[in-house]
Amino acid sequence: MGPLAGLTVIEIASLAPGPFCAMVLADLGATVVRIDRPGGSVGAMPPGADVLGRGRSSVAVDLKHPQGAEVVLRLAERADVLIEGFRPGVAERLGIGPEVCLGRNPRLVYGRVTGWGQSGPRCGDAGHDLDYLAVAGGLYPIGPPERPEVPVNFIADFGGGGMLLAVGVLAALFEREHSGLGQTVDAAMVDGVGLLTAMLHGMRAAGLWADERHANLLDGGAPFYSVYETSDGGHVAVAALEPQFYADLLSGLGLEQADLPGRMDRGGWPELRERIAAVFRTRTRAEWSEAFAGTDACVAPVLAPGEAPLDPHARARDGFVDVDGIVQPAPAPRFERTPAGVPHSAPVTPGADTDRTLREFGFTPEEIGSLRRRGALGGAESGCV
Repeated sequence: MGPLAGLTVIEIASLAPGPFCAMVLADLGATVVRIDRPGGSVGAMPPGADVLGRGRSSVAVDLKHPQGAEVVLRLAERADVLIEGFRPGVAERLGIGPEVCLGRNPRLVYGRVTGWGQSGPRCGDAGHDLDYLAVAGGLYPIGPPERPEVPVNFIADFGGGGMLLAVGVLAALFEREHSGLGQTVDAAMVDGVGLLTAMLHGMRAAGLWADERHANLLDGGAPFYSVYETSDGGHVAVAALEPQFYADLLSGLGLEQADLPGRMDRGGWPELRERIAAVFRTRTRAEWSEAFAGTDACVAPVLAPGEAPLDPHARARDGFVDVDGIVQPAPAPRFERTPAGVPHSAPVTPGADTDRTLREFGFTPEEIGSLRRRGALGGAESGCV
């Protein structure tokens, strides 16, 4: 099921952006085979809680074994896409870099995701989401005036990394329909974060954004685009940017525009913020949610991750699914003719699908047995050996 049904993806197990990209492709119908380490797994997540690993089969290959690379190359011969998240040069040293893979399969799309990219002075450095966010200009605007705030790693790892790689892979597949050839996709998280800040650069050029935190329309500086505490310790998000939405906000709060500083009077924003905050502190989050329901005031409750699946809108759209007892986001986006199905959970044992998957890719039982005896493979059908 799904619009990518018939697409075959080889994923070299890695952390965060690579698995996220593979999850998105699997959610949309691609057959994804993950190459795991024999006898172990990547990352700290218990197998049963590995939401990013859903929708895959698992083959255990020792990539440092002389014959391990050959197994991956044979899989790549029959695949449409291979994705990896090593530091630059590692895949080449293992014998599974893009040159040799494309030599085996010229139609292969070889997707690479790293923090700094395949070139540049930082390309060999270690890093994490926060580093790429910082260098690309995405961290500076986040937080109170006195310091940048640390966000959860959604932005660089997943938005600027995994999602960017998925877009790049799909673009390369589209181009392949014209040229008949695959190519390498270099998705760098630092580039992806920069791309996500495109609107800010436009606003700066137009004089609509200052390099000062909490002083702009969209960084929490504007009182009508902010978060407010409610009487029960909860919070509501207010995003009443347009004048008509702002008018609905004030109406719902029982405030009169004539008694308040002007909406765009930045000198009056501290007073306006306190007036709005004082009213929000008089009711609970649930009461404010009910009061603003069905209005254009752009007020929404701030829900914890555990609360989000219970929201009526999420329930109505089946925005979350239960996969083997774990509630998690449903595949997205939605497709009219080729809807994605409910994904199956990640393999509980790395390499549990080794024998079956390799047979599907043309390996004989004798070859599989020989590779396992020589130590190139782990994971029999019943689990790792």
